[in-house]
Amino acid sequence: MDDGIPELLARLKLPLCYAMGGIYVIAGIMHFVAPESYVQIVPPSLPAPLALVYLSGVAEVGLGLGVLHPRTRPYAAWGLVALLLAIFPANVYMATSGVVIEGASAPIRDPSPLARWARLPMQVVLIAWAWWYTTPMPDGD
Repeated sequence: MDDGIPELLARLKLPLCYAMGGIYVIAGIMHFVAPESYVQIVPPSLPAPLALVYLSGVAEVGLGLGVLHPRTRPYAAWGLVALLLAIFPANVYMATSGVVIEGASAPIRDPSPLARWARLPMQVVLIAWAWWYTTPMPDGD
């Protein structure tokens, strides 16, 4: 049996962790740079949309930084799993409501139906990616 894929994944696990952490930090910062864009995709049934946007931004930055450090990585990874589950309703709302994000660039402002619905299974991929880091890495990092 060829061990190529498991070996490749083992070698890429740490670099992909750094990439994931960076992505969440940048995404979290964007909640503060353009909060009005995020407020528009908060389902109307949820209270205090701006507060939720800021809270999720803080969570993304904190958890993104947390996965970069071996000691906090498993906890931060579980936090990312929880966060991704918590923001799932916003992705469902975006897919089902046809919301147009005023003030955003054209591809983001009004994505195609395919792009809107593709966000839902992408959440599963992101959850799996975060879950990969819920246990310490064998080499201690």
